[in-house]
Amino acid sequence: MLPSKLHALFCLCTCLALVYPFDWQDLNPVAHIKSEAWVSKMQALMAAVSIGQTKIPRGNGSYSVGCTDLMFNYTNKGTFLRLYYPSQDDGHSDTLWIPNKEYFLGLSKFLGTHWLVGKIMNLLFGSITIPAAWNAPLRTGEKYPLIIFSHGLGAFRTIYSAVGIDLASHGFIVAAIEHRDGSASSTYYFKDQSAVETGSKSWLYLRTLKRGEEEFPLRNEQVRQRANECSQALSLILDIAHGRPVTNALDLEFDVEQLKDSIDRDKIAVIGHSFGGATVIQTLSEDQRFRCGIALDAWMLPMGDEVYSRIPQPLFFINSERFQYPSNIIGMKKCFLPDRERKMITIKGAVHQNFVDFTFVTSKMIGYLFTLKGHVDSNVAISLSNKASLAFLQKHLGLQKDFNQWDSLVEGEDDNLIPGTNIDTTNHEATLQNSTGIERPNLD
Repeated sequence: MLPSKLHALFCLCTCLALVYPFDWQDLNPVAHIKSEAWVSKMQALMAAVSIGQTKIPRGNGSYSVGCTDLMFNYTNKGTFLRLYYPSQDDGHSDTLWIPNKEYFLGLSKFLGTHWLVGKIMNLLFGSITIPAAWNAPLRTGEKYPLIIFSHGLGAFRTIYSAVGIDLASHGFIVAAIEHRDGSASSTYYFKDQSAVETGSKSWLYLRTLKRGEEEFPLRNEQVRQRANECSQALSLILDIAHGRPVTNALDLEFDVEQLKDSIDRDKIAVIGHSFGGATVIQTLSEDQRFRCGIALDAWMLPMGDEVYSRIPQPLFFINSERFQYPSNIIGMKKCFLPDRERKMITIKGAVHQNFVDFTFVTSKMIGYLFTLKGHVDSNVAISLSNKASLAFLQKHLGLQKDFNQWDSLVEGEDDNLIPGTNIDTTNHEATLQNSTGIERPNLD
């Protein structure tokens, strides 16, 4: 039984940004083995996961990093995000990575597996922390550039901390949104003020395709809502920075008023992974306050053709070698228009999950077996992505930093990078015209 449970558990991790439900048998061990044997097997499983695992990396910049959660408007129409920011170094405790067991339940639902998988995930990963000081005071006296970050399909706000922490350590405020469009594996809100006061959460889980339902109309509707949520989050944060009083529906120590006068409203960008990459493109096409965007291994299926010509801002595609496929790259190339700043690089040996924190919290054996890790070292992959992002942001946000030392990475000049793409799109243009089927990626 153990191999099938390992398979279910870690395939769950691999599909955080783009996956379709698997059909596995009932995984309830009680019907098959005695409880003592189950405990022994769980102990063995935990050992297999933990031996040789690495930690979610600290930021490489000079700023200490704080972290908090913000919910503005407690309903499911409100804004919910995790904030990473330069902090005062005052000894606050590290931040809990995945703060509620319902997120693990949502992941198990997302995969289409037994609820027990969520229990196991909670057991394995529920106590992991990230190297950011929970509710630490903001480092004031400086205006920071702002990044709005959009997660992938089946993900949620907390699992891109390796990106958020590193950007914050280099002097950015990063707002990682938890989308309410049905694309998060789990999210929550409060029904009324009484629920807010008692902490009674109402949970929303992934919206799955119905039998016979076409995918594009749903995903296109979702990406439009996601873009609206990015703009809504930006408006709220800028209002707070301008001094508008706003209440955080979460009863946390962090004082939102610290954000007053802390945002440079001329230096704003949007970044996203997978479905979040599509959200970057949609957002840029609708909101000119975003000066540029970075799409990490973007999933292009949700995009309508009308969007590609409506993006004047600079756009940077950072791809993994293992995820991309011809029709997806063709979609990206539609953004490459005359007189528009566009860049694309591919990380050699990288997989789709190299942008997600799960690549760091599992051992090499499990990571390779279930494609949470690529042939490139996970720390090397995220470092290349983050440094290239910083160089791109410096150029297009007009930052006075030293990030231009990594300009060569934006051009793909590194032994672990490919300029442009590794995908040959010759003779694949017809794929995008195929109305009877959709080309799928080689899912990691």
